[in-house]
Amino acid sequence: MHTWPLRFRDVGDAVVMSNEAGAWFRASHHFVDRYASARLTEEDRGFLLASGLAFEKTGDLSFTSHAYRWSVRRTAANRSIDYVILVPTLRCNLSCSYCQVSRAAEKATGYDWDDKTLSAVLRFLDGLETERVQIEFQGGEPLLRLDLLNAVRDFCRRRFKQSRFVVCSNFQVVDEAIWAFFDTDDTQLSTSIDGDVGTHTRQRTGSEAATAAFLGNLEKFVGRFGAGRVSALPTIDPTSPPDLEELLSTYGRFGIRSIYLRPINRQGFARRRPEAEGELKAWNALHGAFIDRLVELNYGRDEVLEEYYFSHLLRRILGRGANGHVDIRNPNPVGTNYVVVDYDGAFYPTDEARMMSRVGQIDLSIGNVRDGLDYSMVDQLNAASFNDLDPDCQHCAYQPFCGVDLIDDISRYGRIDLPRHQTYFCRRHIALFDKAFEMIISPDLKVQHSLSKWTGVDRWPSAFREVWA
Repeated sequence: MHTWPLRFRDVGDAVVMSNEAGAWFRASHHFVDRYASARLTEEDRGFLLASGLAFEKTGDLSFTSHAYRWSVRRTAANRSIDYVILVPTLRCNLSCSYCQVSRAAEKATGYDWDDKTLSAVLRFLDGLETERVQIEFQGGEPLLRLDLLNAVRDFCRRRFKQSRFVVCSNFQVVDEAIWAFFDTDDTQLSTSIDGDVGTHTRQRTGSEAATAAFLGNLEKFVGRFGAGRVSALPTIDPTSPPDLEELLSTYGRFGIRSIYLRPINRQGFARRRPEAEGELKAWNALHGAFIDRLVELNYGRDEVLEEYYFSHLLRRILGRGANGHVDIRNPNPVGTNYVVVDYDGAFYPTDEARMMSRVGQIDLSIGNVRDGLDYSMVDQLNAASFNDLDPDCQHCAYQPFCGVDLIDDISRYGRIDLPRHQTYFCRRHIALFDKAFEMIISPDLKVQHSLSKWTGVDRWPSAFREVWA
């Protein structure tokens, strides 16, 4: 019998053990001792074979099953480009305290696409191999150039069999032309609500009147188009967070049940405020408390609240096809199935890479829409875009569910070879996976109810709590 290499981590009163294909189980410390010292019993061997954690010979059913599961977790990066982030302008009508994109003033010149750049963008889109495309408009405030958004959308509707559009907007100033733009099912609004009125005012608008105007616009949007056409994300300062109850109340006002809780990303203008001592620890504690509160609120309800990223992470653990999120996938090559086109026509492999270039940290551009893509700047990065061979990740039980974010490493540390356990990405995700597995094995019916709803499982399996002794 051949056993696939197993990694392990203490969770609760037992050990979570996993292999590189994402198969996992709970084991006693006695089993770990037997496994580590090559003293497996016949019962152990039978369990591992029956669970697909071992195989008799290359090519047998257990071997093929493992190979299939391993490969499925690595298919997301194999698509051609079908997701494009477009930045038609850097100009913005707000000046948020933690702005990540280094926006330009609303009346500034030289920060919009000109006619030649627009034409080159459309030629680039026309050359995509896909028949289905998603376009995300960012800025600045993209609605300041509604004419450019209309030009791109009209072209994509003619060119592609299926196209979807997301406008990332502060939604602060809305006129009839903007309402008309959203009056179609293929276009969605993505915006930010940072919690209660006081927090949103402090971090974004600068005045309660401006915050009230934004909330009024959003309420009108939901009334006209429904909550399903809007996604709203709070950006949280862990050192000065909003009251979680008020945050939930604000989102509930608009019927939004999926909330993507995000910490301030120290990119762009936000780099002016360095990360505070203990900020990540505070964030992990806040996020865990938010999940616990959702569990309490959800119990007994069919329509539940979720934290989007945590639900995604749970589905990834269960292997339910959740391998496409660019923040957590393995491998995670940059510039392969999505790219960013900046206000000047430059290509970037990620939005974070665009921010780094904007503040002069490092130029990770990969060509421009006039001359085409040039991957020479990121080829070496992509050679390291997976965690399978990382000396720290190889021994981590969470490796098959986790990902890699080289751009974040460069932004924070100026290098990609820092020991993994020292990175922000790893420390944040270890806490997330610990929380996830603590809940997965929990006998609490309230926890199981939320987990079932978040992952689409009819009934939470009791087998998750079993321990191989």
